[in-house]
Amino acid sequence: MRTIEDYRKVAGDDVIGEIYNKARRLYGKGILHINSTYIGGGVAEILNSLLPLMNDAGLDADWKVLHGNSDFFTVTKKFHNALQGDNINLTNMKKEIYLQTNENFSVYTHINHDCVIVHDPQPLPLIKFYKKRQPWIWRCHVDLSNPNREMYDFIKSYILKYDVVIISNKRYKMDDLPVKQKIVFPAIDPLSPKNIELSKKDIARYLDKYGVKTDKPLLVQISRFDMWKDPEGVLEAFMLVKNEVDCRLVLCGGMAMDDPESQIIYNRILLKAGKLIKKGDVILITLENNILVNALQRSAAVVIQKSIREGFALTVSEALWKGAPVVASNVGGIPAQIIDGVNGFLVEPSDTAEFARKILQVLKHADLAKAMGEKGKETVRTKFLTTRCLMDYLDILNEVLF
Repeated sequence: MRTIEDYRKVAGDDVIGEIYNKARRLYGKGILHINSTYIGGGVAEILNSLLPLMNDAGLDADWKVLHGNSDFFTVTKKFHNALQGDNINLTNMKKEIYLQTNENFSVYTHINHDCVIVHDPQPLPLIKFYKKRQPWIWRCHVDLSNPNREMYDFIKSYILKYDVVIISNKRYKMDDLPVKQKIVFPAIDPLSPKNIELSKKDIARYLDKYGVKTDKPLLVQISRFDMWKDPEGVLEAFMLVKNEVDCRLVLCGGMAMDDPESQIIYNRILLKAGKLIKKGDVILITLENNILVNALQRSAAVVIQKSIREGFALTVSEALWKGAPVVASNVGGIPAQIIDGVNGFLVEPSDTAEFARKILQVLKHADLAKAMGEKGKETVRTKFLTTRCLMDYLDILNEVLF
């Protein structure tokens, strides 16, 4: 289990000292995090790194996972999509499944903590089923810049009960919400298996194990097979690039328990890229393996993030940390991580041809790729490491508890 001191070499003594200072008044305070899955997706990944550090700082941090069946996760995936702007038929049955699952969970989940932090829409209405004895914080990781209004109005009645809402971008701020809103950027754990340094031998071993050849430049997107990540658009951009530079595309993304649409999107790509897959020019990986992701990002000639909507996209910070040049969509939290033309390229998500042009620019100019990679790593070091995320949470907890 990693401790705060383990991060001294990466974050520096000043940051470590500041963490201990911010935690001083919070010793022994019980902090409960609630989300909907232990494995898969950025939220679970953040909590796996954040919780041990909260406890090491002197807090009593706990984590509970909402129990839902396939019907519940099918409904909440539609809710997630609607909050990011998709249409929805918001029936009474969908609402009933959503609320009943949360109520059932509340019956056998006892909360005696000093503060409750609820992550994302799935467990949002839990607050309705408890007598409020402590501050509750809703941490929303999705893009709320243009939500479906009917969906937003439905969940707003529960958001109003919270003491603080945490969002990932100032563009997600809800102007009609009379609840204090705080911006906290997500962050990566530089000491996790996904982000630690790997030897060339280990990289080669993992790529070989999963059938990824490096005889051609690798274009890599690490994301769930999700319509908002636009894997079909990535495939189209790759085919344009391949007309000029012979390269290989790797789409790698796990199937999260709370995302029932992943298999449908995967099947579409399988059908669309059938011939290229047989030739070995397109490789699809659905395994949840952090060291493999690490090896892919370190081996990529270009890392792509062609999202249509995006809460933050920690995959961008992960790639930047490894010195990889990144071509990504100008949406959500990605512009907070990439300065266009400096440590990567930003492109409008609908402009597939421009994506291809920027990828080709990186592939054809090795000096540009190297310079972007170096600047990208320093950006993450100063802004997007888990130590900074921990300090932001400690600031908010100090505010709500004192």
